[in-house]
Amino acid sequence: MGKVIAVANQKGGVGKTTTVINLAASLGVAEKRVLVVDIDPQANATSGVGIGKVKPSVYDVLVRGLQLGGAVVKTSIPFLEIVPSEIDLVGAEIELVGIPRREFRLRDALVDVRDEYDYILVDCPPSLGLLTLNGLVAADGVLIPIQGEYYAMEGVGKLLGTIRLVQDSLNPRLRIEGVLLTMYDTRLNLCKQVLEELRRYFGYKVYKTVIPRNVRLAEAPSFGKPVIMYDALSKGAQAYLELAKEVLSRDGKEGAR
Repeated sequence: MGKVIAVANQKGGVGKTTTVINLAASLGVAEKRVLVVDIDPQANATSGVGIGKVKPSVYDVLVRGLQLGGAVVKTSIPFLEIVPSEIDLVGAEIELVGIPRREFRLRDALVDVRDEYDYILVDCPPSLGLLTLNGLVAADGVLIPIQGEYYAMEGVGKLLGTIRLVQDSLNPRLRIEGVLLTMYDTRLNLCKQVLEELRRYFGYKVYKTVIPRNVRLAEAPSFGKPVIMYDALSKGAQAYLELAKEVLSRDGKEGAR
């Protein structure tokens, strides 16, 4: 059964979608079957793997009850498929309110496809609303990207509080999969201090891999490609390949399937 990882942080601009796209592609390079579920109305994960506006989308799955398999789209990246998002998802928070088991819509939808993938990565919106709640209820673990800046820990307490509430009432198996430091600049003492603070707070949950600030990493989404398909030798690409190795190592899934 595929492992479901929600990538979440209600603070925007921390590299959440960048991590979803590039970790997914890097796991694909390791020949792991990967599904990205884009539940962010901005649809940046969708465009970041080269998919334009398509129907059906995750909106049809969550709001209209379409079987999730009917919304899966193949990408040009080996072993990587996606359930795309779209702008209609903006209204989903309101539309879901009157639907029974609204917090379980994504988890219920994933039941029929989990065995088809090794990993399912859910790109959550930068908020703690009903869409993110669906991601947390569906997930086995949460990957939290945190930017290497002064206010890095700001708001993380709220996310951890939400995770605890979900564990207590909706999804007791949910755990923190890992904490990832992004936009790391080796020249800045501040980044080193943030990394030390994260390791003090989260311990072994902090990945050894850190994601550097990298021009190629920032450019790749405008070409609709993960960075390993844009510039495989760049520092950003190499960092996400290392992160994928670390994820596989933690799960005991090293090597090709």
